[in-house]
Amino acid sequence: MENTKQKPASSRVGILDEIRGFAIICMVVYHAMYDLKYLHNIDVPIFFDDWFDIIRDIFAGTFIFISGTVCRYSSNNIKRGTQCFFIGMIMTFVLPFFTNGTIYFGILHFLGVSMMLFGLGQKLFDLLPSVVGFAISILLFILTMNVGMQYVSGTFQPGYFGIPHLFQLHFPMEAYNIGVLFPLGLHNASFQSSDYFPLLPWFFLFIAGSYFGIFAKNGSLPKFCYPTHIKWLATVGRYTIWIYVLHQPVLYLLFNLIFH
Repeated sequence: MENTKQKPASSRVGILDEIRGFAIICMVVYHAMYDLKYLHNIDVPIFFDDWFDIIRDIFAGTFIFISGTVCRYSSNNIKRGTQCFFIGMIMTFVLPFFTNGTIYFGILHFLGVSMMLFGLGQKLFDLLPSVVGFAISILLFILTMNVGMQYVSGTFQPGYFGIPHLFQLHFPMEAYNIGVLFPLGLHNASFQSSDYFPLLPWFFLFIAGSYFGIFAKNGSLPKFCYPTHIKWLATVGRYTIWIYVLHQPVLYLLFNLIFH
C-alpha cells in the first residue's frame, strides 16, 4: 500500500533555503567590506587575501547552484528570468548614483539570463538522464573556469578551455577585443564591473544545480534536507533577490551616517 504521509516532492527543501540564506548574508558582508575599502578608505586586511577570494567564490557558486536547483520548482522560468534581468538592469543604472562603480553583468543579470536559457532549453536538457547531465555540467564548468583573460608574468594573455597542466585550447585574442562578448567572460584588460558573473563558467554550475533539483523535487534527498531547521535563515533564503537589491543602498546610507 502506498505511503501517503510523506510527500517531500511537493514541499520546499528547507536546507536549500537555509544554505541560500547563509550565502546571501556572506555576500552582504563581502560587499560591506568592499564599500569600507573603496568608498571610505578603511583598511580591511583579509579583503586581499587569496583564501578570502576562494571563500567568496565558494559561497557565490553555492548560491548559483541552488538557484539552478529551485528552477525545478518554477512553472515559468522565462518570466522569472526576465524579471530578474530587469532588476539587474535597474541596478546597472542606479548604482553609479551611490558608488563610483557600474555593474555590467552582475549576479542578477547572470541569473536572469540563465533562468531564461533554462526555460527555453529545458526540454533539451531533460533529454539527458539526471546523473549524466549533472556530470557533464560539472565537467564543462571545470573546463571553462579559465576562459577569462589570464594575468601571467605581468602581461594579459588569452584564456583557455581545458585543465591547467593537462590540456589547454586557447582562445584568439580577437575574441577578447570585440567588446560585446563580456557576458560570456571574454573581455579585454580595460573592462571593469563592480559585480561580474559571466556565463562561462557559471552557467554550467547553474545547469548542474537544475539536474540536482530533479532529485530534490522527487524526494530523493535524505529526509534531513526537507524540514526547516533555522526558520529565520530559511526566510532570508526565500527573499535573496530583494536582499541583494536593497542591501547596497542600505550599506551606503549606513556607512555615510557613520563616517560623515
